[in-house]
Amino acid sequence: MYCKIHFNQGKEVFACCEKELIGKKLDAKTDFEVSEYFYKEKKINEQELRELLKEQENINLVGEKPVKIALEQGLIAEKNIIKVGKFKHAIIIKV
Repeated sequence: MYCKIHFNQGKEVFACCEKELIGKKLDAKTDFEVSEYFYKEKKINEQELRELLKEQENINLVGEKPVKIALEQGLIAEKNIIKVGKFKHAIIIKV
């Protein structure tokens, strides 16, 4: 998996995706592309993702593995997971 933290106007957005999805267009209807710019900075494993998810407040996840880990940690419910083409996507905003 790859992750990247974006900083904008004092806010952070944590982005994570499966490495195989980098550069792919997930759905022709929505034109959703897993861009290298947005997701690819640091390669991480499952345990690192679990720790990072505890720390982050604004989270963007793409792919089976990252979404499954967030689900296991109780950060999202199954009903909050969307599909882009055949791929899982979740946005988490902790308040």
